[in-house]
Amino acid sequence: MTRRTRVALAASGLALAGTAGWLAHAQVGGERGIAPVAASRDIQVSGIEVDVQADTGLEAREEAWLEAQVKAWERLDGPDLPESRIAGLVSAIVIERERLGPKRYVATLGVVFDRQRASAFLGDGGSAARSAPMLLLPVTFSAGTQLMYEQRKDWQRAWAEFQSGQSRVNYVRPQGSGGESLLLTFGQTTRRSRVWWSNILDEFGAADVLIPIAKLRYTYPGGPVEGTFTARHGPDSEFLGSFTMRAESPDQLPAMLERAVRRFDAVFQTALAEGTIRPDPTLNVQTGDLNPAIQRLVDLGRSLRVQDERQEEVALEPTEASDGAISAAPINRPPPEGSVALYTVQFQSPDAAAFGAILADVRETPGVRSTGVRSTAIGGTSIMTVSYSGSIGGLAEALRAQGFTVQQGATALLISR
Repeated sequence: MTRRTRVALAASGLALAGTAGWLAHAQVGGERGIAPVAASRDIQVSGIEVDVQADTGLEAREEAWLEAQVKAWERLDGPDLPESRIAGLVSAIVIERERLGPKRYVATLGVVFDRQRASAFLGDGGSAARSAPMLLLPVTFSAGTQLMYEQRKDWQRAWAEFQSGQSRVNYVRPQGSGGESLLLTFGQTTRRSRVWWSNILDEFGAADVLIPIAKLRYTYPGGPVEGTFTARHGPDSEFLGSFTMRAESPDQLPAMLERAVRRFDAVFQTALAEGTIRPDPTLNVQTGDLNPAIQRLVDLGRSLRVQDERQEEVALEPTEASDGAISAAPINRPPPEGSVALYTVQFQSPDAAAFGAILADVRETPGVRSTGVRSTAIGGTSIMTVSYSGSIGGLAEALRAQGFTVQQGATALLISR
């Protein structure tokens, strides 16, 4: 190899390394991620429309703000108070849209009342218990793509700017920048593996997941935008509700999405009140209650294990016939004649077809009386219980004869193909 060739190869290697580094940075860099606003427990009333004329535009704006405060107080069903007293309860005015002319002010405003001061007239409306922390994953369907945090989208921005402090739902809103854009993708919402979900929820300090989906259809460039919105919950993507909205032009799309966020929050709060939204116990069995059927299987397995241990202790006790010697306990001793034992079998289930095929093959194994699914994890490790007329060693041999690779533990088996 000539010196010129070695130099060329070295330069090519450096170029490839630099390209790989640039690609890795490009996957997490760029304009993505919107930091959510800080949640406040103050009382906010949005969508107050005002249209006021005065001698100057500034005077019209001041009068419009006073009018908006009174209208907001009326929406809260507050008692009759002077305008000055109502103004003393206001902590902020949120300008949603405004147009200021020489003598006219037209706007849509939001009024924020200080909860501590206003509660003396309205009562304490924030004493209701809030939900467990819920990871929020806003998905946008548009032009044949499904995006979450890969790009900055109006749907993500609407949720980031939503003032969630008044909601009973405790939203956990990721920023979506850096590595979060690689971890939180639409593909994650289709996973059913509890291992995957548990890792992600632990990363963000959440107990469960909420998935608001916005499917946007642009009728023609510059024309109306039709939105179909679907609310889903949990690792199994449980359907909660859906609704439709329409924006007359792309310029009105952000306003439509703001309304959709408030509609979603109402759907989630209703589901919370009905008991539909609650942490899935399969995500963290240490903090949740097991399904009663699964709990019965666990209790049965524990009782069978205690019986086996007791029988082994009896077999090891010295007898008169053994003259004080300890007899060797039999290995893989089968259950009494005519009875069956219940064993736990774990198996890899990469997809639904593999899951069904393994269940069918285990059921057809000689000696197997019945099977029951204990945990389903498509893309992960599923668990079944097997009633077998023999020892766990005999079940392992029978499954090997069916073509399975079997790893045998003290009380369970792990099979694969």
